[in-house]
Amino acid sequence: MTLKNPQLARALQTAYSAERAASYAYIGHAGSLKKPDEVEAVQRIEQDEWDHRREVLAIMKEYEVPVSRWLEWKFWWIGRVIGLSCYVIGRFMPYFFAGKLESGNVCEYFVMLKQFRTLGITKHDKVLYEMGVREKEHEIFFLEIVQDEPWLRYFERVFNWGVEESANDVDLEDLLGVDRASDYCKKFRSGVR
Repeated sequence: MTLKNPQLARALQTAYSAERAASYAYIGHAGSLKKPDEVEAVQRIEQDEWDHRREVLAIMKEYEVPVSRWLEWKFWWIGRVIGLSCYVIGRFMPYFFAGKLESGNVCEYFVMLKQFRTLGITKHDKVLYEMGVREKEHEIFFLEIVQDEPWLRYFERVFNWGVEESANDVDLEDLLGVDRASDYCKKFRSGVR
């Protein structure tokens, strides 16, 4: 079955390749850390990203959505550069920018869920919902690490993410179920990265 929604197909291709970039970035991030518990936590997040990549690929295969060579190449480089930069930019910035990135990733999965629903397809709701929630968990983890850092208030003003701002409206303390997942991310603009 082919997917009759070019925007959704492109979103799947982008998510697939971007998860690779995130995984490579987290390899560098974990390698740059000194505390074993932080290394382990970032490595778990890296594994989640590889798992998301496999899940997205399974959906792509079902609808004959090809992997984009351009996006694979582009995000391979992005992930590698970010991973290497973690060794030189200190402790705060890798955590901050990982949190900001994860904040945006949350809505990508909820928007895909909504787009599938507009096609009358609900069989991917659970996996897309779970990936969106997992990305929110990652965002919260990174925010908790940096929330007391003196640089946060300045970065939050410039980059629109932190204690007071998020790129999504998902609340882990009051989580809506899969059946109400379309209520999330109504203001999020889906676009190709």
